[in-house]
Formats: sequence, C-alpha cells, structure tokens
Amino acid sequence: MRTFLVVLAIALALLYAGACWFLHARQRQMIYYGWTTTVDAARTDFALKRPDATLRGWALNPQAGRPILYFGGNAERIEHNREVFARLFPDRSVYLIAYRGYGASEGEPSQAALVADAVALFDHMQARHPGQAVAVIGRSLGSGVASQLAAQRPVERLALITPFDSMVATARAHYPLFPVDWLLDERYESERALSDYRRPVLILHGGRDDIVPEANTLRLVSALPTPPTVVRVAEAGHNDIDAHPQFAPALAGFMR
Repeated sequence: MRTFLVVLAIALALLYAGACWFLHARQRQMIYYGWTTTVDAARTDFALKRPDATLRGWALNPQAGRPILYFGGNAERIEHNREVFARLFPDRSVYLIAYRGYGASEGEPSQAALVADAVALFDHMQARHPGQAVAVIGRSLGSGVASQLAAQRPVERLALITPFDSMVATARAHYPLFPVDWLLDERYESERALSDYRRPVLILHGGRDDIVPEANTLRLVSALPTPPTVVRVAEAGHNDIDAHPQFAPALAGFMR
C-alpha cells in the first residue's frame, strides 16, 4: 500500500508539473486568437510599417483630427466597429489597427511587441496630427495594451472597456490551483501602469462578466489615482456590453 501511494503521489506530481508546463508553453496561444480575425490586406485602408512587420487596419475620417486609437479584444474583429464609431465620433479621426498576427497584420503577438507597436502608433498619430490630443480606447486585452501605452505617452483621455487589474490576477481567478504568478510572461499589469495616470478615465464593465471577474475590474478602479467615471451595465457580460443601451452614450459622452 505504501508503494502504491508513493507511485500515485509521483504520478500526480508529474501530471501537475506537465499541466504547469503546458500553461506556460501555450500561454500566447491561449491569450491571442488572431487566427479568428484574418482578413485580406486589400480590405484595409491604413498601414503602419514597423522594422519587422507591417500592421494594417482602418482609418475613419482621417482628415478630421483629434484622433482616437482603438485597441480591441483577444478575438475581436475590430473592423466591425467602423460603422458604430463613425456614428459616435463624427467629428474625429478614429484608427483601428490590428495587432500582429491579427487581421491583415504581419508578425507574432506578444505583450512586448503589442505595447511597442502601440507606442509607435501613438507617435505616428502625433506626427500625422501635430499639436492635437490623442485619446485611446481599449477593450478587454486592449485595455491592457492601452494602459501600458498611457504609462509611456501623454494619452489625453483613456476609455477602458471590460478591463482587468492585471492578466496575472485575472488568470489566478480562472486557474486557482496553478502558480500563474510564475507561469505567465504576458502580464499586462494595468494597475501598476496607471498608478501615476491622472487624466480622465472611463471604465465600462458588465455585472455578468465571466471572463474578467468584476472584482478584478474594481481593483483597477480603486487603484487609479484620480477617480474614474465608472459605468456598470448590470445585465451585460464580457462580450455583449456594446449591445446594451448604456454603452454608446457613455463612450460618446466621455470622448466629447
């Protein structure tokens, strides 16, 4: 019996170690779903050349100025926002650019690459629209990218949709039996990135979000040095918040 228990313990330990290895090795495939968003490059109308890749997307009303940059979720087809954003922001330029490995953009996604691309896009917009403030919207995964950008560049105002305090903390809520603090390289620590950000912030989140637990969003809210505008849509989940009537007026009003 003792031998059996020892063998069982070793087998369980190996199984657990294997699961940890799998989560670490496959983390990017579990975070980035770019393969679900592929489009032909000919369908895009905006490109940003980076040293190792060309990023492509869409520019709405590019001559209007006062640009808004949009960073989408981990499986979001950002082009589906074009009609809504054109209606919400008729007097502003809006740029929707696909992450590396998403849409028609080249390359492989990672936190380091996506944040560097976001900084490069911001700098490009400042040059394209000189002297004009640049606002940013980030949704889900994009809230992590947008928060990192706001820590490095003077983002005029920041709208975060279904945001999290950090990807590590969110993963901990989904995988409580695993040491995700040690396993995750893609950390997106928004709470830390925004610790000194004192410009206007909008938080839009759903009361039925089963991807980003509400507790994680509220920890981000409480950590911001300047109290944000918070719109809680009680009946909304993670992926359908934009379908609720509170969403569009809150976002449009904040950007005005």
